[in-house]
Amino acid sequence: MAAHLHQNLEILYTHQQIAERVAEMGAQITRDLNGEKLVMVGVLKGAAIFLSDLARAVEVDATFDFVAVSSYGNGQRTSGAVKLLKDLDEPIEGKNVLIVEDILDTGLTLSYLRNFFLRQHPKTLRIAALLDKPSRRLEQIEADYVGFSIANLFVIGYGMDYAERYRNLPDICLMTSDHPE
Repeated sequence: MAAHLHQNLEILYTHQQIAERVAEMGAQITRDLNGEKLVMVGVLKGAAIFLSDLARAVEVDATFDFVAVSSYGNGQRTSGAVKLLKDLDEPIEGKNVLIVEDILDTGLTLSYLRNFFLRQHPKTLRIAALLDKPSRRLEQIEADYVGFSIANLFVIGYGMDYAERYRNLPDICLMTSDHPE
């Protein structure tokens, strides 16, 4: 099915390019943790595949947790209001925490999550974003680990969707206006 969906899409990053970059990110995170334990917090749903691959590239004792958030607005514009839909299952106080997100875009969601988690007093709090769109930033926030910095493009695949579709594509592709629904 994924190959059929894939045939008319322009590939921005191949699965191989993604795998190589995720391995590099995992090695850097491993070095930075210096043998300490890690809680990897995936932001659902888009970061699930990235979290899975990144976790295998990080060579420390790691556990997973997940949060789900929603941004409210109309259409493609956000009002800036972020609502937590699913909280962490375990406390993070005194732990090394890595927020794992698919795209750092406006920064509204990650700023909200960073502030929310800091109130819980983790030992360290870092952010890993597969993609960074600095031109869209509304909040001053940067990721500690970035896979790729991209222009303001609409991307799908590797966990990222359009109307809940295309998440299962192995590559990161550009969503074009002429691609059939």
